[in-house]
Amino acid sequence: MDDLGDLASGQNVALVILSFLQADCGTSEYKNELLSLREAFNLTRDINLNGRRQDDGDLETDGHLFSSITAARGDVAPSVELQWPRNRAEEADLRQITNGLREIADQFEHNVVAEATRNLSRNISASPSEQWKDHLRWEVDRAMKRGVGLEHLPQERVIVALTLTLVKGVCERTPRLLRNLFDTVLQRFGPARAR
Repeated sequence: MDDLGDLASGQNVALVILSFLQADCGTSEYKNELLSLREAFNLTRDINLNGRRQDDGDLETDGHLFSSITAARGDVAPSVELQWPRNRAEEADLRQITNGLREIADQFEHNVVAEATRNLSRNISASPSEQWKDHLRWEVDRAMKRGVGLEHLPQERVIVALTLTLVKGVCERTPRLLRNLFDTVLQRFGPARAR
């Protein structure tokens, strides 16, 4: 992905893809699938300490035991965010790539994306997952040939943004397909992809 910066690691590619897919996600089922996928790639951190174990009964500054606070919060859903790299420059680069892809995706004409999403959804539901990569590539190529009006932008970025937009559209409709489509995108755009 020459135009996308240094995404040499599969972890960085996964982080950009997940960051793109989680923006403005709708249904709770889709959100749950995203959370499961982020955890599978170890790309999350629990920002409200739900996963933190401090059940040793330490006394807090207000005189209460920490374990009683933890027990009282037991029914609170974890609040997680993506685990960005510790290197601030690398994090900034990855966030910039993700934001650039979102800006490109926002520029697509709604009817092109809606039609392509319907076609992709129909095609992958009627074929084995081994063929999904071909269906995804074919639908992106078809939409690009129709002309999305973004010829002034780096075409590799446009292709990635369109691909992720289609995947997101399909997965919002059918969240259970997220993991397989995510793997398909990683195969296509990951650092070990065929050149």
